[in-house]
Amino acid sequence: GDTQLAPEGQAAVDQYRAYIQDQTAQLVATTKVFTDAVASGEVDAAKAAYAPARVPYERIEPVAETFGDLDPRIDARAGDVPKKDWGGFHKIEQSLYADNTTENMARVAAQLQRDVEQLQGLVNDTQLEPATIANGAVELLNEVSASKITGEEERYSHTDLVDFLANVEGSQAAFDSVKQILAAKNAKLAGEVDQRFADVYEALGPYGSATQFVLYTQLTKDDSKTLSEAIDVLAEPLSKVSKQVVGTDSR
Repeated sequence: GDTQLAPEGQAAVDQYRAYIQDQTAQLVATTKVFTDAVASGEVDAAKAAYAPARVPYERIEPVAETFGDLDPRIDARAGDVPKKDWGGFHKIEQSLYADNTTENMARVAAQLQRDVEQLQGLVNDTQLEPATIANGAVELLNEVSASKITGEEERYSHTDLVDFLANVEGSQAAFDSVKQILAAKNAKLAGEVDQRFADVYEALGPYGSATQFVLYTQLTKDDSKTLSEAIDVLAEPLSKVSKQVVGTDSR
C-alpha cells in the first residue's frame, strides 16, 4: 500500500490516480480505434487514428515507464530495442507512413492493444506520493526537450506537436495534483508555474490545437527554438516543486 500520507498528500495522490486511471481508460479506447483500422487494412483510417491514440499515453508516460519493459513495448522507436523485439506504436507508424501499408501489422497491433490494456490494470496499484508526482511533471517536460523538439519521436508521421501538447497537458495535470500543497508553502512559486504553463500553450497556439497541429517538418528553426525556450522557462520553476512538497509524505 501507499506510504502513510498526510491528508493533503493523500488528496494529491487521489487526484493524480484518478487522472491516470481516466487517461489509461481513454488510451485503451483510442488505441482500439487505431488497432482495429490496422487489423482491417484501412491505411487512411489508421493514419487518422494514430496521433489521437497516442495522446493519453504521452500524458502519463512517466507512470508507464515504471513498469519494466511495458513502455519500450508500447513506445520504442526504431533502434531503441533489438530489431526482432521491436513492436508498438512506432513500428506501425513506420509501416503506415514510410511504406503506406498495414501489411504484416495485425499481429503488432494486437500486441499493442494487449499492452495498453495491461497498463490500464497496473496503474490502479502503482505507488504514488506527492514528490514523485511532481517529478513526473518535470520528466514530461524532459520528454518534450529530448524527443519532441527534435522531431525524432514521430519521424515518419511528423505529428510531434500532438505529443508535445499531450506531454505538457500531462505535466500540468501532475502539477495541479500537488498545487494546493505547494500553494500553502510557496504561493509565489505556484503562481509562477501556472503562468509558465499558460505561456507554453500560448506559444503552441499558432501551430494548431488538440490533435490538429502542423506537421513537425513545417516548423522553421526559429519556430522550434521559440517552443523549446517556452519549455525551458517552465521547467526551471517546475523543477523546484518536488522539494517543496516532499515533506508531506508522512506525519
